[in-house]
Amino acid sequence: MIRLFVAIPLPPDLRQRLALMGGGIPGAKWVAPENLHLTLRFIGEVDEGQMADIDTALLGVVAPRFDLTLAGIGHWETKGKATALWAGVEKSPELLHLHDRVEAALVRAGLPPEPRKFAPHVTLARLKKPPADRVGDFLRGHGLFRAPPVAVEEFALYSSTLTAAGPLYREEAFYPLSPNALTGQ
Repeated sequence: MIRLFVAIPLPPDLRQRLALMGGGIPGAKWVAPENLHLTLRFIGEVDEGQMADIDTALLGVVAPRFDLTLAGIGHWETKGKATALWAGVEKSPELLHLHDRVEAALVRAGLPPEPRKFAPHVTLARLKKPPADRVGDFLRGHGLFRAPPVAVEEFALYSSTLTAAGPLYREEAFYPLSPNALTGQ
């Protein structure tokens, strides 16, 4: 079995800029710079035969290249406690189109539809019982974060191996976006 997800890789300079925000919150497990990405769809564990079907389906995704802008910092919470910090993504019809194309391809490959609404973000840290005041300070200190637009020319299929030190991600395949594709396709 192999654990998979589909994501947009981020350029090294943007990953480094995001990683430099890390720190100052006890109980935070910051995502390593090399692991920062924008998830389009978490797949979970599949066997190698289904992985081949997924790869074939993703090869058929047609979507245009586009620019993506990360802006704003936020957090997820459960029962009033912050559980993760993330960088937001400006609205992008092209990103939503790509997500929808990936989702349709995965359903055609035999995966069940994703029940959760797509909320594009880049996870910066996972939190375990952080002091609320430190989370608030982080959000206020970085709330105006905005990165220059980055060109999205491909997306990737990643495998994820869970270890005691944190997950290890590996690019399994890359899928180019078209310079000529239209979002209405």
